[in-house]
Amino acid sequence: MKVVAFNGSPRVNGNTAQSIQIVLDELNKEGIDTEVIQLGGRKVYGCLACGKCWENKDNRCVRQDDEMNTFIQKIQEADGIIIGSPTYFSNVTTEVKALIDRCGFVAKANEGTMLRGKVGAAVVSVRRAGSNFTYAAINFFFGIAEMVIPSSSYWNMTLALEPGDVQKDDEGIRTFQTLGKNMAFVLKKLNNE
Repeated sequence: MKVVAFNGSPRVNGNTAQSIQIVLDELNKEGIDTEVIQLGGRKVYGCLACGKCWENKDNRCVRQDDEMNTFIQKIQEADGIIIGSPTYFSNVTTEVKALIDRCGFVAKANEGTMLRGKVGAAVVSVRRAGSNFTYAAINFFFGIAEMVIPSSSYWNMTLALEPGDVQKDDEGIRTFQTLGKNMAFVLKKLNNE
């Protein structure tokens, strides 16, 4: 089993990345392979509504930019997906939104089965407020893609501003650890382990 995690923050080692790593550490303890993809700061663009994915039905987007089709392929191959984003004005980063929209359209254009049954988890960092909208945006994507969404002891978020502040958020750390354990549990159940 494999989980691919997307860090939607342009900060490679910021609070979103550190939060994702807390979840991945729990998955690794359960023997689940993981991979982190740095999405934030990449030159990826939103969907143009060209409809080519509906015409071609080849699990790809015709728009050529900074590895979006590679990201979509990694999602197809994974059993679980984590999308992490800091909170920018009560929502996800533009790179996360581009991934959601383009992967979502490609999935729907290909009979909607590309993501069905995969396990998806949101990981959110926020300075103070607005995290629920970011958390919801990611989970709405997982829901419409017919994915399985594991829960935790609280919403999957940390209150953190400066890089490393997540390490001072005991409740956030516990929340991400529980998410990792619950995600591993769901993955194993779905894979009859």
